Formats: sequence, C-alpha cells, structure tokens
Amino acid sequence: MIEETTIRKIIHVDMDAFYASVEQMDNPDLRGKPVAVGGNRERGVVAAASYEARKYGVRSAMSGKMAALKCPHLIFVPPRFERYKELSYHIREIFYAYTDLVEPLSLDEAFLDVTTNKVNNPSATLLAQEIRKRIKDEVGLHASAGISYNKFLAKTASDINKPNGQAVILPKDAEVFLEKLPIERFYGVGKVTAEKMNKLGIYNGYDLKQYSLQFLTKKFGKSGLHYFNIVRGNHQSEVQPNRLRKSLSAENTFEQDLPTVADCLGALEEVLVEVQKRMERTGIKGRTVTLKIKYSDFTIQTRSKTFEQYPETDKIWETVQALLEQEVLKMPVRLLGIGLSNLNIEEEKILFGKQLHFDFEGFE
Repeated sequence: MIEETTIRKIIHVDMDAFYASVEQMDNPDLRGKPVAVGGNRERGVVAAASYEARKYGVRSAMSGKMAALKCPHLIFVPPRFERYKELSYHIREIFYAYTDLVEPLSLDEAFLDVTTNKVNNPSATLLAQEIRKRIKDEVGLHASAGISYNKFLAKTASDINKPNGQAVILPKDAEVFLEKLPIERFYGVGKVTAEKMNKLGIYNGYDLKQYSLQFLTKKFGKSGLHYFNIVRGNHQSEVQPNRLRKSLSAENTFEQDLPTVADCLGALEEVLVEVQKRMERTGIKGRTVTLKIKYSDFTIQTRSKTFEQYPETDKIWETVQALLEQEVLKMPVRLLGIGLSNLNIEEEKILFGKQLHFDFEGFE
C-alpha cells in the first residue's frame, strides 16, 4: 500500500516523433508522407520515423536498407541537430514556467515534478494539458504526456494515448495496471532480460509478482530488487533537475558466453547500432570511446581511447575493433558495452525547487 506521505505528482512529457515532426513542420512538402530522419536506402540507421512511416513498420534504430524495403516510397532526410536543440530549449523553457524540478532525458522528453508548482494549480492532469497546448501554440509540435505518482508510471502512461494525448495512472489504479503490463514494458527490462523472464513463465506484471525477492535476486542479481519493487508500484527515484550527463553508452548481456573475438565483433555491431541511435536522438557526441568487457567470471575490463575531435560512427567502430583486439581475451565474454565520454554538451541549467508531499487529490 502506498503511504500518502510518499505520493508525488510527476508528469512525463514526450514529443511525438520529434525529429520527423520538426522536418515535416519546416518543410510542408513532407507533411502527411512517410519520413525517416537519418540513414539512406543503402546504409546508415534511422534515427526517427514519422507516424506515416511507422504504419509500414519503420522504426528508429532500423537500418536504412530495411526501412526502404518496408516502405519503398520512404523519404530519407538528414538530421539537423542544431534545429532540434533550438526547439528543445524552447520547450524546456515552457517546462520551467511551471516548475524548477525538470529532468531532461533527451532533446524530446523530460520529467517534471509538479507536486508544488509556480502557477499553484493542484491538478497535474490540467497542468499537463496546459503545457502540451503551449508547446503546440509556441513551437508548433504535438506532445504526449503521462501523469502519475512516480517516474516509471508517468513514463509508461505517456505511451498510452500517443500521439497527441495523455493518460493518468492514479495510485488506486496502479496495482491492477502493473499486473496487466507486458514484462518488456517495465523500466529496466531489456530484450535479453525479457527473454530470460519469458523462459521462467513471466510475461506480465502479475507473473512477476508471484516471485519472491530472494528468487528474483538469485536470478537477476541486484536488478531483482528493482523488479520486485516496480511491479508493486514502488519506484522512489526523484526528479533530478541538476543531473548532468557525463557519458552515453549501451551494452548487452548474452545468454551464452562468447568464446572468440569474431563472436564479440558480431555482437558489438548490435551494441553500436544502439549507441548510434542514442547519439542521433540526443545530438550527443564524445571524444573518448570506451569498450567494456565483462568475462564469464564477472570480472570487468575497460579499454579506452580519446580523440581531439568528436569521432563519427565509422571512426567509433574502427576504434572499438582496435580496442577489442588490443589484447587477448582472458576467457569467454558475458557482456559487451560501448561508451562515450568527454561529451559535447554544455552543462544544463541547474535549478532547484522545494519538493513537498501531497495527498491523493488533484490528479484528476
């Protein structure tokens, strides 16, 4: 049971197909047409797809070649990160008009803690509607929003009525909602973990809830505690307005340990696709490339190289290969990751606000 004194009002705002929507807004000829930002018909990766393109199965992180096969009349446009940043900053200023507790996750989404707010509106739902209207009126783009008492549920809710909609998950409804939620939509459950859970007969929150903390920690290590808590609606992470991103990375844990360098290279290609997706989504680049290796005995090794300029994807891949071959693998590999640091982003505006508790009223 959620204690009243712990309840907060959190809004997650997520721009709808942000990069593609910006391109369609700036170029009327693209409106109503399937658009992919990034990649081309021969190579590269799609960073974002318009809703018209998604109807054909085109998704972000998909290869341009595959996207073109799914949608032969797909229009590819190059990303314009400076333009996306410009609009993102404008949107962020709208957020700051309501609360100083803003935690940006990327250029196109953020958490807002509106437990107390600058306009003294007790309804988080009405605040979300007003914020979305201002974004449309001032920026020209649609946004979706999710409202709940913690970040995980707010982020999950923002997907329910996309595009251009919002949803609220009340404290009294959270338990039933979580029990029906597919396991792959739980925060912190990636593809590999979802497959592992499926093998245990865990397909939704209800299935997950049947297992004890002891069992989950035995099977999933420290993450087991996280899974145990979130399925019960307990996710106490606060909105962090002063969080400064220091790195960007992606990694993958394998069901079977990889014995050779060739096996590792094949696996790293998939990790690089995810890194590239995150780079293109956020506009972030890094001068230091790091390869993370976790061996079958759980020991971890990292190898890095720093450049004077920010390397593009091809250079990052070349560097990752060189780092992998830098020395002989000690034993089969359990996990591989690629990280970037020494990033190109400036420090975000650091604003502080007082966070207060509230009762159950005011969501609706």
